[in-house]
Amino acid sequence: MASSNQTATAQGLHSTWTTPDRKYVTGLRELIRAKKVDALLSDLSANATMSLQWLFEHWAHDHQLPPEGMWKTWVVMGGRGAGKTRAGAEWIRSQAEGSTAKAKGRARRIALVAETLDQARDIMVLGESGIVACSPPDRRPLWQASRRRLVWPNGAEAQVFSASDPDSLRGPQFDCAWVDELAKWKNGRAAWNMLQFGLRLGDNPRQVVTTTPRSNQLLKDVLSHDTTVTTSAPSSANRAYLAPGFLEHIEAMYGGTRLGREEIDGTLIDDVEGALWRLDAIDRSRVDIKPDLDRIVVAVDPPVTSGSKADACGIVVVGATLKGGPQDWAAYVLEDGSVEGHTPAQWAQHAVRLYHRYGADRIVAEVNQGGDLVETVCRMIDPHISYKAVRASRGKVARAEPAAALYEQGRVHHCVPCTELEDQMCQVTHSGYVGPGSPDRVDALVWALTDLIIERSARQSTPQIRFF
Repeated sequence: MASSNQTATAQGLHSTWTTPDRKYVTGLRELIRAKKVDALLSDLSANATMSLQWLFEHWAHDHQLPPEGMWKTWVVMGGRGAGKTRAGAEWIRSQAEGSTAKAKGRARRIALVAETLDQARDIMVLGESGIVACSPPDRRPLWQASRRRLVWPNGAEAQVFSASDPDSLRGPQFDCAWVDELAKWKNGRAAWNMLQFGLRLGDNPRQVVTTTPRSNQLLKDVLSHDTTVTTSAPSSANRAYLAPGFLEHIEAMYGGTRLGREEIDGTLIDDVEGALWRLDAIDRSRVDIKPDLDRIVVAVDPPVTSGSKADACGIVVVGATLKGGPQDWAAYVLEDGSVEGHTPAQWAQHAVRLYHRYGADRIVAEVNQGGDLVETVCRMIDPHISYKAVRASRGKVARAEPAAALYEQGRVHHCVPCTELEDQMCQVTHSGYVGPGSPDRVDALVWALTDLIIERSARQSTPQIRFF
């Protein structure tokens, strides 16, 4: 049974967001998760029971609820089907509706901005998760197609705009706005700027941005502002409302790719200027089936220290086909087996385990920092492994550039998604590594490609003196 406080609160709530008591909302959710819905409903009045379906804060995922505190812009980023549109529509409801159908809400003049007018109408206004569908019958706004606006029973109005026509935003003024799919607006900065000048009504004009993440300078600028707050979620967060098999299908097709990480995981991937690798190029290198490999190596880039705060131990398994001339050789990244927080004995044991699992020909390990320690701990685990120590005589970028060139030539392929390795790769620039920590995974990859192809190719290309 719901407590008397919960009952009183539920019966007193209106079919719109106020500023919900988070403890109360959490209590309702716990009752629902515990399958005590019947007990909850039996303690509510008929009016409260009918209102529950319109009280979005009780059913929303956390990423669909606006953060607390003072903010100007709330950015909701998520994968396809994560519930971004519903979050935007419900927030507009919370601004436009009052305590009764005729009572004034927080906002009277609202801007709805999409890439095109058709998208604003079909998705934000009339879509399955749009404003009209989300509104209870007594508060439902009327769509006036000829004037491209929504009108609520309490007099609040929402006008739709196209980001392709920034000048249409020059002149009108608003007290709140909903911006949809900002990251895909073509030359959207002008429209965004005009909208900011128009947000000048009321005590606290604010806006919500719902978007699938995409590397876009405008979106990055919005996210970096100190008055912006962000919530995000992958498509799987809204699994219950997606077609059966949808997530499995798109994961099988796009999992681990740049497109998948943006459209499924809801992750914003930043392209670094001057990077040696780009994720879209890595995507083109992916293969589902690898050929018979002539050699396989496990490359190890050991950390200087051990412990929970130490750098990762880079361990990457790479194979190669070596038939034909050096220009025909190709490499295949089989696994990023890097580990963090391991002792030397632990990461060495993991490297040896991968060596046997893949039937590798050799373990290649950098010894600039560890010296003979790396070989010693590996041979303590298996004294019969084939081992080669390599020592860096050039900087990381100089060593990485020939490996990056192999990717440019289409001669390196990724057989499995290696998200953390690929993130590091895209942060290695001609000026150095711009990511956090050390690029241990990339270093291991470079050592593997150097041993398999780069050095071998150089030896075969070097003129030899023949003696008779």
